[in-house]
Amino acid sequence: MVTAAQTLPARPKLTHAELFTGFFQAGVMGFGGVLPIIRRMMVDEKNWLTQMEFNELFSLCQSLPGANVVNLSFAFGTREAGPTGAAAAALGLMSAPVAIVLGLAWLYGHYGGLPPVRHALLGLAATAAGLALGSGLRIAVPILTIPRNVLLAATVYGLAFGLHFSLLLIALLVLPVSLGLAWRAVP
Repeated sequence: MVTAAQTLPARPKLTHAELFTGFFQAGVMGFGGVLPIIRRMMVDEKNWLTQMEFNELFSLCQSLPGANVVNLSFAFGTREAGPTGAAAAALGLMSAPVAIVLGLAWLYGHYGGLPPVRHALLGLAATAAGLALGSGLRIAVPILTIPRNVLLAATVYGLAFGLHFSLLLIALLVLPVSLGLAWRAVP
């Protein structure tokens, strides 16, 4: 039986420079909400991953400790160019935001008490929330076309928001069921 991965043409591995510059651009453009930018860059613009590959890699990275997008840069960089590729991708992603945060911290320390600055920050927060919601919907659409995934998502939502279970308890309860269902679905 031929799988989807076998039918895709082989893509050459990315260089360290490509990893650094791609993640650097995403880090600069996505400052404060990089997930939507990373997804668009990796899936829509550069075709480094398909939407399903992105979802699978991002899901793995969410289960690891640390920042999800940084984990994504490490995992993808490692896949493409080993440990040095992970370093190139993570440095690309983090270098500009760290410099920007240091500059903004200095500015906020001097001007943060001014009313126009506080109002501008409220507007930025609303924009970031919209970007996060839009990215979440783009990730969810292909996943929620499968009935078992809808049931799992509804279960997690109900446990978290309806019954107020902790994230750890939800993971311990739902993860084995999810893995079992996914395992059964593999041809």
